[in-house]
Amino acid sequence: MIEWSPATISAFQTTLLAWFDREGRDLPWRHDHEPYHIWVSEIMLQQTQVQTVIPYYERFMAWFPTVTALAQAPESRLLKAWEGLGYYSRVRNMQRCARQLLADYEGQWPKTATELTELIGIGPYTAGAIASIAFNEPVPAVDGNAFRVFSRLLEIDADIAKPQTRSLFEKVIARIIPKDRPGDFNQAIMDLGSSYMTARNPDSAHSPVKDFNQAYLDGKELDYPVKTKKPRPVPVDYVAVLAQADGQWLMTQRPSNGMLANLWTVPLLKVADLDLAEDYLPADLELAIQTYFQQEYQLRVTGFDLGLKPVKHTFTHQKWTIQLFGAKVEQPDLAYFPGKLVSAAQLTTLPMPKVQEKIWDRYQPK
Repeated sequence: MIEWSPATISAFQTTLLAWFDREGRDLPWRHDHEPYHIWVSEIMLQQTQVQTVIPYYERFMAWFPTVTALAQAPESRLLKAWEGLGYYSRVRNMQRCARQLLADYEGQWPKTATELTELIGIGPYTAGAIASIAFNEPVPAVDGNAFRVFSRLLEIDADIAKPQTRSLFEKVIARIIPKDRPGDFNQAIMDLGSSYMTARNPDSAHSPVKDFNQAYLDGKELDYPVKTKKPRPVPVDYVAVLAQADGQWLMTQRPSNGMLANLWTVPLLKVADLDLAEDYLPADLELAIQTYFQQEYQLRVTGFDLGLKPVKHTFTHQKWTIQLFGAKVEQPDLAYFPGKLVSAAQLTTLPMPKVQEKIWDRYQPK
């Protein structure tokens, strides 16, 4: 890692902020310094691109304009607002945090990063973003962009996959962040990391800070940041049963804990839970589905292979491959089934995960 002199730090701050003043992105959550707006946007931006987030953010603010509105929202509406963003535990934690703010802080946001990390679901990065942008505290907001930008600027070769590396970056950036405009500085780093200093195909030749980018100057920009690879997601095979009765769809609500908690899907059966040989045929799967529905739910179904390509969906730790089967439910008594029959019109009111959207799209292409 190289070290910058005070003169270099001052020149970098001036260059970066002048560029940000000219070309910083005009985003709806940047129109004020309201901590609620910053918080919602930062949670949404985890794992999701800015352009995708904007309509979600605007709808979320229309539905839940205040911390109080979020705290009081029914869970079904909350999940519906988040539908498509994935990682539903985040929005559940947001509601828990909103209730914590009302109960323990009289609805007032803590103003330092240290205090903000006491709130449910707020980690060091989000705390740094809120504290610096809303309350002008000179603290770094270290996310993937900051790791990438500063590792290249200073040729920091610490492995960013290791938890202890964050504290190293925080100490380095704390020396560089300006006391008078910390929020703008952190947002400028975000914009720099998503434009000229992207992970792949960076355009550092035209970057406003190219003269400070040591990795670029040394011709080894793509060597940074250093990061060990995560284990590959474990493959898991499923069958999605698109079952109908009286023109309605059989939908099930996932358990309140575990993956896709409380969300609605068609019945998803793990192939490993069915009594099948390794070299099973479609007819064997059809019989296994009928047997499963009879034993687990006391429902009689007749199933058939829809002849469609499987749906693939990757989570952090699992990669699902989902075969699509059609089915008819005979004499639908749902006393033992964890779900209900839903009309096509009612489907849009249920909070569903992204994987279910993929299943519908495969079954009825748009």
